[in-house]
Amino acid sequence: MRNRRLEIRLLSGAGGAEISGVDVAQDLDDETVGEIRDALNEHCVVFFRDQELDVGRHKAFARRFGEIFIHPNYVGTGDDPEIVMVRRQPGDTGYVGEDWHADTTMVAEPPMGAILYGIDIPEYGGDTMFANQYLAYETLSEGMKKMLAGLRAVHSDIRVAGPQADKNKGRSTKHRDGADWRETRSVHPVVRTHPETGRKMLFVNKSYTVGFEGMTEAESKPLLDFLMAHGDRPEFTFRYRWQKGSIAFWDNRSTKHIAMGDTGPFHRLLRRIQICGDKPV
Repeated sequence: MRNRRLEIRLLSGAGGAEISGVDVAQDLDDETVGEIRDALNEHCVVFFRDQELDVGRHKAFARRFGEIFIHPNYVGTGDDPEIVMVRRQPGDTGYVGEDWHADTTMVAEPPMGAILYGIDIPEYGGDTMFANQYLAYETLSEGMKKMLAGLRAVHSDIRVAGPQADKNKGRSTKHRDGADWRETRSVHPVVRTHPETGRKMLFVNKSYTVGFEGMTEAESKPLLDFLMAHGDRPEFTFRYRWQKGSIAFWDNRSTKHIAMGDTGPFHRLLRRIQICGDKPV
């Protein structure tokens, strides 16, 4: 049922929009879902405040935008494979999302997006920052765009999961790191075309991109380092201050994001569901 007309307030010049006038725990009509999708495509991330979302309604909302994605590195670490509980405890020395990244890009069809819901939120700290990858591509020189056209990058989870990554030590949110873990690798275009907007965007990230197809990591590093730094320049970024009941729904194709590690003495708990995507082209 439609609640009332949506109100959209822009968060920054680089992207992000806060949507009010909708209770996403309700059964939304197609027009409302379409308006949310349009806002997501235009602004890269949409945010909602003061929502009451249990697990069932969280899943129902996510399924209006696609099938739920099962994260291969969190299967078996919780009771429900469709959900990742993102925890941060006082004294943790590591946390999920501590580098600029797009989610799970080592798979052949990375998630199109994720819906993150705030449950226990610190008095301060723990914000999330996003970087608009449309702007990252569009501000490159014509010479760089020409060089990147047709270039493909190798994405791997070797740095972020498995026993060799050693990420579980000092971290409350655990990933798979047993002897049965195996690396996942895929190759994606460095410049991706968004399947809904048709716009081009930069599609590399620090957590998963390890090099360029046909090159060694050493050969890849100088250009990759430049693209990583360019992709999160301050003028492309925007920041979200969490509150209890807040939702961030980001387009995993057109943005990178990073979690701020400044929660200090506070407990932080959020619930994340990812939505299936398609093969980058």
